[in-house]
Amino acid sequence: QVQLVESGGGLVQAGGSLRLSCAASGSIFSINAMGWYRQAPGKERELAAAISSGGSTYYADSVKGRFTISRDNAKKTLYLQMNSLKPEDTAMYYCALTRLGSLTPFGPWGQGTQVTVSS
Repeated sequence: QVQLVESGGGLVQAGGSLRLSCAASGSIFSINAMGWYRQAPGKERELAAAISSGGSTYYADSVKGRFTISRDNAKKTLYLQMNSLKPEDTAMYYCALTRLGSLTPFGPWGQGTQVTVSS
């Protein structure tokens, strides 16, 4: 079992930056791919970025070039550096264990952290 706690969200102006963190419990973190997902009101939850245990990454077209996903296996922490934020990035952001083959989440969700970008 793994528990995930997201943090780092907040209110930021368009063009600004935020760095999200996801603290994980359990040894499974270091050997599993992880992903950042987001869900805006009225929209489906979508994968924004994913990273394998070895550091290979995937980005949705909507965030490519602006977001950077990284992980620190020693600290069991996942990060999402978000630059050049846009109002359309406004969403609740969650981290989750991720199947790289299908880019789908599994396991429990954390509470999420809210990101709000003003225009």
